[in-house]
Amino acid sequence: MTDAARAAAETVWRAEAGRIVGGLMRLVRSLDLAEDCAQDALVAALEHWPADGLPQNPGAWLMATAKHRALDRLRAAQLHGRKHEDLAADLDALQAMVVPDFVDALDAARQDDLGDDQLRLFFVACHPLLSADARVALTLRLLGGLSTAEIARACLVPEPTIAQRIVRAKRQLAEARVPFEVPDAAARAPRLASVLEAIYLIFNEGYAATSGAHWQRPALMDEALRLGAVLANAMPIEAEVHGLWALMALQASRRDARSDAQGRPVLLADQDRRRWDHRLIDHGLAALARAQALGAGDAAYTLQAALAACHARAARAEDTDWPGIVALYDRLLALRPSPVVALNRAVAVGMAEGPAAALGLVDALLAEPALARYPWLPSVRGDLLDRLGRAAEAGTEFRRAAALTQNEQERALLLARAHRVASQP
Repeated sequence: MTDAARAAAETVWRAEAGRIVGGLMRLVRSLDLAEDCAQDALVAALEHWPADGLPQNPGAWLMATAKHRALDRLRAAQLHGRKHEDLAADLDALQAMVVPDFVDALDAARQDDLGDDQLRLFFVACHPLLSADARVALTLRLLGGLSTAEIARACLVPEPTIAQRIVRAKRQLAEARVPFEVPDAAARAPRLASVLEAIYLIFNEGYAATSGAHWQRPALMDEALRLGAVLANAMPIEAEVHGLWALMALQASRRDARSDAQGRPVLLADQDRRRWDHRLIDHGLAALARAQALGAGDAAYTLQAALAACHARAARAEDTDWPGIVALYDRLLALRPSPVVALNRAVAVGMAEGPAAALGLVDALLAEPALARYPWLPSVRGDLLDRLGRAAEAGTEFRRAAALTQNEQERALLLARAHRVASQP
């Protein structure tokens, strides 16, 4: 097949995978069967589209083909005497929905409640009974349309590990009989928190890769943004959904300026702000305003989005409202106390009040077990010591931070800073 046809099929699949699996899941009530039929539809597209051309509505084509595959499989199961829960009802429902002509398929796809199906799939893939790693892997697989190999590369773990996580997660969901539904109001808050956490974990790994040769992983950022937009469209009155999307959009707006031509990190103060994506900034600020209007002004993601907005609104680094950022961190720390938030607040204090004011705050965090192997702690301390003129101590901290990070670009940056301060008188 041509590279163009394969690329088109893969692009459509990434965008439509969650819709297709969600729609099938509602019909066949089996996550494995739904995903298998969706994959069959992708294989069919890879076989037919190069010869027949791209259909008028590729998403509807994939959905109709997947439903045909599901019908075939259920018929075969019935013929072979295998038992499926409510098989007859599923078969009747599916038969009524599958149409032979793809023009009819387009109309059927428009009438399907695909948004709700995708929303249900979010809550299944991000169920709190699953580990954070499993939620990320399953979200990328079911809603992002990524293959096991792609998820393994994104998460920087071996492919068999990802395969095991996905299989184990599906088994846990099946054994717990997790229903394919959006939880009621009483159960929605913890479940929604799990959904948002999984999406933000994906985004963070793209924004600042924890290991490997690259400082950023743009594909993961884009996928998290896409999933966040889907969720925001499906849940328009959930304030923190808009808060998360605002946070990701505002942070992602700096992507092009965060690396130089060689892929080396560029710190916030040194970035060329003309390279920031102002379209994303506008979208992020609008989403932040919506989250605040819906009453999430003091919610975690919305507060973090407000922090990012302080940077987005500053035309130059020296125009940044650091006292305002400290005040926002005070609110975030009161809402969600953590050593990491306290460390970030100390950075803001250092910019608002000077390095001496911040160094004591950072030193108070040195005994925190959660930060024992956190490279950002010695990195921040090194920066404060450097600004205080304590070059030898700063160099020691930068080298300690370099030894802790698993990201090659970050390590090179820290070692370069250590070398620079070592060369000072």
